[in-house]
Amino acid sequence: DASKTLSSKPKTEASLSAITVLSHICLGVMCVTFSLRFYYKLLELLRFNPGMHPFQSQLDYDSSLTDKDTVMLVEELVLLIAFAVTEVKRLLFIESLIDSIKFVILLYLLTYVGVLTNGLTLVITAVIALFSFPLLYKKQQVRLRPKTRDTMRPSPVSAPAPKPAPAAAAKQKAKSK
Repeated sequence: DASKTLSSKPKTEASLSAITVLSHICLGVMCVTFSLRFYYKLLELLRFNPGMHPFQSQLDYDSSLTDKDTVMLVEELVLLIAFAVTEVKRLLFIESLIDSIKFVILLYLLTYVGVLTNGLTLVITAVIALFSFPLLYKKQQVRLRPKTRDTMRPSPVSAPAPKPAPAAAAKQKAKSK
């Protein structure tokens, strides 16, 4: 009977919320920074360090936005949101049949992605892609440059024969008559 109760238990999938993940990341960072700060403080007490704060450059960095920067960022964000709303409206209300069919196929495939992964997996994949694609692009761009230069060069054509000088042309006419 014990084997039946063990096998009849529903399988639960372990998942964490975004808040839990964020708090664990922050706790990990705090463990590292606290350890470093404690180490530097200990060196200062033992007179091996002149009292330098290990994160002074990060503390001194001015991350405030000016009014101009804030307005520019908000304008870019509003334009991005307006573009996204316009594009989704165009796809949902079938302005272009082909584009809407592609959108339906994408949404259908995303249902399978949603079943197989959770939000954390998608965030991790997006971060990896965000930092990997520019590097891959740079490597491929360097590798493809010689090929594009060769295709852009004009093909070598034999140079046309130089035209004879006017005096030489007059002599040839006289000989042919």
